[in-house]
Amino acid sequence: MKTATHDELINEVMHHIQTDPHKGAMGLSDFILGAQDGLVNVLGVALGIAVATNDAHIVLVAGLATTFAESISMGAVAYTTTLADADLYQSEREREYRHVIEAPNLEIKEVHDIYESKGFKGELLERIVSTITANRDVWVAVMMAEEHKLSPVDRKSAFRAALIVGFSAIVGSLVPLFPFMLLSVQVSMWLSVLVTALTLFAIGAYKARVTVGKPVKSGLEMAVIGTVSALAGYLVGFLLKVPAVP
Repeated sequence: MKTATHDELINEVMHHIQTDPHKGAMGLSDFILGAQDGLVNVLGVALGIAVATNDAHIVLVAGLATTFAESISMGAVAYTTTLADADLYQSEREREYRHVIEAPNLEIKEVHDIYESKGFKGELLERIVSTITANRDVWVAVMMAEEHKLSPVDRKSAFRAALIVGFSAIVGSLVPLFPFMLLSVQVSMWLSVLVTALTLFAIGAYKARVTVGKPVKSGLEMAVIGTVSALAGYLVGFLLKVPAVP
């Protein structure tokens, strides 16, 4: 194996830390969940109220009420969901430990079948199975990942997830409301749709950059889906439009 020079090691470390870090997408799903939900829901509420009442003040009151109620709700959902995922992992892990103790032959066969399906065979397969099953902790960890497709969930991350989702929901919700603070209702409606669509596009493109996919395609998908969903609010407001006072 070729030995890397000092400069090569430095360049690889800098690439690993700055250009292509493993932690670049941490919290991304929570951010997208909160921001997209806030953008789409509040845009739908704003459009519905705007077309129904033609009153910017009512739009802002309804929009802000939705913003803060939803951010708290979304944060709570993120918190309880994370705890539920952690509890599920723990319960399945404890069950797997019982299976390893009470039905070891069956569990050994399951490990054998898993790695045989991956293409290992013969002596190599037997060595893999014997190595894994020699350590109970390793054995259970393998079964959790390979059989149950579950990853460990830190219960301490629940509060962090709640904060990210709740805060991003507030930020996302304020985007479609901003035009109504400055402009007429008619102008604000279309500007709100435009600004929200561009924001959704940016979120989708960013997601593709730090994970996988094509930024433009991902951005367009999120913008179209989110905008079409929000237009349902416009339709409801249009159908239930408040009659003009003579």
